[in-house]
Amino acid sequence: MIERTPILNALTHLILITGLVLVLLPFAIVLAAATKDIQGVNQVPMSLVPGGHLIDNLAAAWDQAEFGPKLLNSLVVAIGVTAGKIVLAALTAFSIVFFRYRARMLVFWLIFTTLMLPLEVRIVPTYSIAANALSPFQSILAAIGLQVDLQWNLLNSYTGLILPLIATATGTFLYRQFFLTVPDELLEASKMDGAGAMRFFAEILMPLSRTNMLALAAILFVYSWNQYLWPLLVTTDQSFSTAVVELKRLIPNNQGGLPEWNIAMAGTLIVMIPPLLVVALMQRWFVRGLIATDK
Repeated sequence: MIERTPILNALTHLILITGLVLVLLPFAIVLAAATKDIQGVNQVPMSLVPGGHLIDNLAAAWDQAEFGPKLLNSLVVAIGVTAGKIVLAALTAFSIVFFRYRARMLVFWLIFTTLMLPLEVRIVPTYSIAANALSPFQSILAAIGLQVDLQWNLLNSYTGLILPLIATATGTFLYRQFFLTVPDELLEASKMDGAGAMRFFAEILMPLSRTNMLALAAILFVYSWNQYLWPLLVTTDQSFSTAVVELKRLIPNNQGGLPEWNIAMAGTLIVMIPPLLVVALMQRWFVRGLIATDK
């Protein structure tokens, strides 16, 4: 029996349309501002009718922020963090689900509690470790009476931008929940065929979790691309700076004349394009990974 609820359906559509407008309105303002000249963008209120200066503003933003190498840095960091998070989360969940050691649930809950500790909370100790990644080992050796000078500086490097961000409790949780749905008979059959643990992981579990992996990759890529605080702290060398950080170059300083918000909004459009493309291209996999499993 199908119930007819026109009032409820209308209310649901109204909520969805309201949410859509709230999401698209900021993007519409950015797009309109990026197409105007300096006089048009500083009108109060600014018209949402597009202007004819989009190409000029994009070119000016590209040159002023040096987006060429900065976008490449952002791409390297986003791909590195995404790949690192997926591999580390999959291996961690594999260990927790398929290996029977006593502390495995304790390990899982310790990882899960790190969801309450975002990067901003642990930024000081993380930066301290990045300044010298071997300092914990140096402290351990000093405690037993060995004075050894160990140095590994991760600042101003792709390693420093990527490595401290690859741990993910969310990815570990999602992989664990999927691995729990894998039948035990599959593991037993692989053992009977002589497959070791890593072969079972690489040739059976990873192909089965392809849709989940791609859905997680889309989320993690956007997260990594939009990182601002960590790249800002660890990159004093401009050659390693990312596109999101370099947007600050385009913020008007109001030192005489009208602020060039049109160029700043054009730079925002440039930075927005890669994650939008990733989400658009992976939308089908993203939806399948959230609502279905391939087994």
